[in-house]
Amino acid sequence: MPAEVRIAGPLRIALIGMSGTGKTFWKKKLAESGVPAISCDDHIEQKLAPRLAVGAYVGISGVAAWMGWPDSPTYAEREAEYLAEEVHTLDEALVQLERQPEKALVLDTTGSVIYTGNHLLMRLRRQMTIVYLAASAEELQVLVERYLHDPKPVLWRGAFQPKPGEAPRETVTRCYPALIEARRRSYEALAHCTLPVSALRDTALDAEAFLTMVRTKIASSRLG
Repeated sequence: MPAEVRIAGPLRIALIGMSGTGKTFWKKKLAESGVPAISCDDHIEQKLAPRLAVGAYVGISGVAAWMGWPDSPTYAEREAEYLAEEVHTLDEALVQLERQPEKALVLDTTGSVIYTGNHLLMRLRRQMTIVYLAASAEELQVLVERYLHDPKPVLWRGAFQPKPGEAPRETVTRCYPALIEARRRSYEALAHCTLPVSALRDTALDAEAFLTMVRTKIASSRLG
């Protein structure tokens, strides 16, 4: 996907990766310097608010509860509703950037941003520098456990495939790693640069150090 990297000029960073890899943490760090920031999760929740209110669902965990377990009868319909609001959220953010070339923005995307369609994703690459926060195999296992115990909204997109006699939690344990692996390939293809989550754990790292890592990665990829 050729596109100019937007690390120069107004700061425009889009953070992508699985839920739990630190996107929101680094969005907040980068926003501390005064750069406007958007959490796609928050905007999607606001757009779904009338539907969430019917069941008294609140917060991102409430969105997950509203969507339900992937084997629930309403899951496919609500998965589609969630994705539609995610598309609207991303489009709104990109329209702002396209109309205001001087505007800076840090965008904390959802793990399912890769499902929003090629047209939107190409616009995203043109307007922002996309940074993929990549978890190791060990860290990915933690993400599986976290989903089982404290689920966040996840678009399975057909990856939840139960076997006869298998309990739903067993299906998740078996299928979630495959979903993560499929997404990993899509994240890597979309991103301008990839940063390992393990390299970002140093508590001394601040926003400037993070941006230095991004610039270094992009420069080395150009040389390569």
